[in-house]
Amino acid sequence: VVDGFAETDQSSRFDGKPTALLQVFSVGDENILDIAGAVHTYVEEKQARLPDGIKLTTWQDQSRIFQGRLDLMLNNGQLGFLFVFLCLALFLRIRLAFWVALGIVISFLGTFWLMPQVDTSVNMLSLFAFIVVLGIVVDDAIIVGENIYVHQQRGKDALKASIEGAREVSTPVIFAVLTSIAAFSPLLFVDGIMGKFFKVIPTIVILMLLFSLVESLLILPAHLRHGEPTYRDTPRRNIFWLLYPFYLAIFYGERWLRNVQDFVTYQLKRFINNIYAPLLEKALDWRYASVAIGFGTMLITIGIVGAGWIKFEFFPAVESEFVAAGLTMPQGTPVNVTDQIIARIEESAIQLQKELREEAIKTYPEDNPDVIAHIMASIGEQPYAAQQQQNGGAAVGVSSAAHLGEVTLALARSEDRTIGSLEIANRWRDLVGPIPDAVKLTYVSSLFNSGESINIELSSGNYVQLQQAAAELKQKLADYPGVFDISDSFRAGKQEVKLNVKPEGEVLGVTLSSLARQVRQAFYGEEAQRIQRGRDDIRVMVRYPETERQSLGDLENMRIRTPNGAEVPFSLAAQAEIGRGYSNIRRVDRRRVIAVTADVDDVKANANEILDDMTTTYLPTLLAKHPGLTYSLEGEQRNQAESMASLGSGFLAAMMVIYVLLAIPFKSYVQPLIVMSAIPFGVVGAVWGHLIMGIDLSLLSLFGIVALSGVVVNDSLVLVDFINRGRESGLHLLEVIRNAGMARFRPVLLTSLTTFAGLTPMLLEESLQAQFLIPMAVSLAFGVLFATSITLLLVPIGYFILQDFTTLFARIFSSREEPATEPAESPAG
Repeated sequence: VVDGFAETDQSSRFDGKPTALLQVFSVGDENILDIAGAVHTYVEEKQARLPDGIKLTTWQDQSRIFQGRLDLMLNNGQLGFLFVFLCLALFLRIRLAFWVALGIVISFLGTFWLMPQVDTSVNMLSLFAFIVVLGIVVDDAIIVGENIYVHQQRGKDALKASIEGAREVSTPVIFAVLTSIAAFSPLLFVDGIMGKFFKVIPTIVILMLLFSLVESLLILPAHLRHGEPTYRDTPRRNIFWLLYPFYLAIFYGERWLRNVQDFVTYQLKRFINNIYAPLLEKALDWRYASVAIGFGTMLITIGIVGAGWIKFEFFPAVESEFVAAGLTMPQGTPVNVTDQIIARIEESAIQLQKELREEAIKTYPEDNPDVIAHIMASIGEQPYAAQQQQNGGAAVGVSSAAHLGEVTLALARSEDRTIGSLEIANRWRDLVGPIPDAVKLTYVSSLFNSGESINIELSSGNYVQLQQAAAELKQKLADYPGVFDISDSFRAGKQEVKLNVKPEGEVLGVTLSSLARQVRQAFYGEEAQRIQRGRDDIRVMVRYPETERQSLGDLENMRIRTPNGAEVPFSLAAQAEIGRGYSNIRRVDRRRVIAVTADVDDVKANANEILDDMTTTYLPTLLAKHPGLTYSLEGEQRNQAESMASLGSGFLAAMMVIYVLLAIPFKSYVQPLIVMSAIPFGVVGAVWGHLIMGIDLSLLSLFGIVALSGVVVNDSLVLVDFINRGRESGLHLLEVIRNAGMARFRPVLLTSLTTFAGLTPMLLEESLQAQFLIPMAVSLAFGVLFATSITLLLVPIGYFILQDFTTLFARIFSSREEPATEPAESPAG
C-alpha cells in the first residue's frame, strides 16, 4: 500500500531547483493590482515562517506588466495634453485656451463614466485610444472658440458673440464630428482575432467625440459668455487680501504670455499675408498645374509602396517580458530523455544569462541589472505555449505528455534593458543549436501571437504523397534567408502494444474486451473507492506493484481470468505485438491535411514577400508534381485576409456615409467630392510618415488611415462652408476663396498642430512595449499634418475648378439652345 501522489511525467525546476507552482487568478470584477498586492504581501509574510531551503517567489506576475503599460500610457497622455495646451496657448488667448483644453477633461470624464456600459475596461489599448483622440477632440472646440473670439473682436458683447459665434459654425462642426465617427466606425466591425482585440480603440474614440460635440456647442459658449476678467479691479481690502499676490502673479504671467501670443500672432499674420495669400493666388492661377503636382505626389507614393521601400507586416511582434523555448520530441520518448534535452536548453539559458549580465555591467556598471531574472524549466508540459495560444483567441488547455518540454526565461522590465526579447530569443537559439530527433523546437518572444508567420496547409487523398510534399516544402522554405523554426503538423504516433485473443483463449471464453479490461486494471489500475481527506478527494487505485508493470515481459507473465473464474497464462489466451498508433488525424473537407509552419525574422525577410514568391513560383510546380494536392494559407495569412477584407469593405461604407453627411449641409452632389479630395493626400502623408520614421506598414497603420479619412475632412468642410457663405456677399469668387483661406488658416493650422502634438509623445516613445502601437499614431499624425497643406491649397483649387466646369457646361448648354430660338424669332420679324 502506497499513500502518495499520482504518477505523472510532469516536473519543473525554478532557477535549477525543484519547484511547485500555484496559480492565482482574478475573478469577475476583481482588480488585478489588488490581487497581486495581496499575493505579494502573503509571500513576504509566509517566507519569514518557512524553514531554510524553501523559498516563495512570484512568477509571471501579469500585474507588473499591466502596471508598466499603464504608467507608460499615462505618461504619454500627460505629455500629450501638455503639448496640446501649449499649442492652444500660443495661438489663442490664455482664457480661451484654458476653456478649450478643459473640454478634453470633460470628454475624458464622460467617456470614463460610460466605459462600463460598453463593456470596456482601463487597459493599454483603451488608454492608447485616449491618446489618439487627445488632439482630435479639441478640433470642434477650437473652431467654435476661435469663431466666438472673432465675434468678440468685432466689438460684440460676450453673450451675443458666444451665441452668434457658436450658431454660425454649428452646422459644419456637427457634421465634422459625425464624419469622424463614421470614419472610426468600420474599426468596430473588423473580422478576425485582431479586430476583436482592437475594437476598444474606436469605441473610446467615438464616445469621446460625442462628448466633445456637446461640450463645444453647449458648455464652451457658456464659459466664454462671461468675457475677459480684469485682475487690476480685484479689491485689496477684503477677506481675500491674502490671495492678492496670486492675483498679481496670474496677471503678470498672463501679460507675459500675451506678449508671446502677440509675437506669434504677428508672425503668423505676416506668413499669411506675405507667403500663404500670394501662394494661394498663384496656385489658383495655375490650378490645373497644381492639381497635376498633387497627383504626381500620389503616383510617387504609390511607386514607393509598390517598389517595396515600405513593407507590410500584418502585426508586428509585441515586446514580451518572457521568452520561451518549446520542445516536442517523438511520441513515446521516455521522460528521462526529454529531461536531458531540457537540461541542455536550460544550461544554454544560464550561459546566456551570464553573457547578458557581463554586457550589462560594462554598459551600466552602477546598476548591474540582470537581463534574465529567472529560468523556469518544465518537463511533460508546455504551459507558456498554451497561454500564448489562449492570448491569440484559441480555446486550449495545458496538455501533458512525456515527450513535451519547455524552458521559460523571465526578463527584466523592458524599460530596464536595452535588448529586446526577439534578440534574446535569437541568441538563445544560436547557443542551443540543433536538437537531434526533435520533432519541433520553437522560440516564442512576443506577448501576443496572431498566428504563424508562414502556415501552408497541404491537402491530399494520398497520405504518403502528402508527407512527401510536406518534406519538399520544408526544404524549399529553408532556402529563404530569415526563415527559421520550420516544422509540420505530422506526428508519428507513439509505440503501443496491440492485443489479440488466440483461438485457445476464445475456447476458454476470453473476449477482447475482457482481455483489455484486465490488462488495464493490472497496469493502470482500477479505482476501488474514494476517501475524503480534508478538502481533497483521494482515489484508491488497485494495480500490480511498480516492479511488475515495467516491461513487455511482465505482460507475458500475467494471468488472465476466464468467465468460470479460472486463471490461465497470458501467453496461452492472448498474444501481444508492438505497433505504432496515430498521434492525430486531421481532415478538411474529408481530405487528410498537413500544415507546414515557419517563423520569419522581420529584420532579414518579410513573410508576405516570401509567400508571394512561393504562391507564384514554387507552389504551382509542387501541385503539378503531386496530382490531387491542394493548399491554403492559414495562420497569420488567414487572419490578415479576414481583417483586410472587412476593413476594406468597412472603409468603402464609411466613404459613402461621409459623402452623404457632407452632401446634407452643402446641398450639393459635387462639393462633398472637393472636401473628400483631402483623404487620398492624408494617406500619402501617412505613407511618408512611415518612411520618415523608418517603420513598416501594419494592420494598425491601416486602422490609422481609415480613421484619418474622417479627421482630414473636418477642416475642408469648414473651409468650403466659409466659401459658400462668402459667395453670398457678391464678391468675385477669387476674392471669396482668398478671404476664406486667410480667415481659416489659423484654425486649420491649429487643429492640425494639436492632433500632431497630442500624438508626439507616442511618436517619440522608445519603450519596447509601445512599438506596436506607434504605426497608428504615425498614420494619424503625419496624415493630418500633410492633409493640412492640401486643405489650404488644393481644396480651394478644387472649388475653383468646379466653378470652371460649371461655367463651361453652362456655355455648352446655352450654345445648344441658340439654334432653337432663332427660327422661332424669324417669323415674328
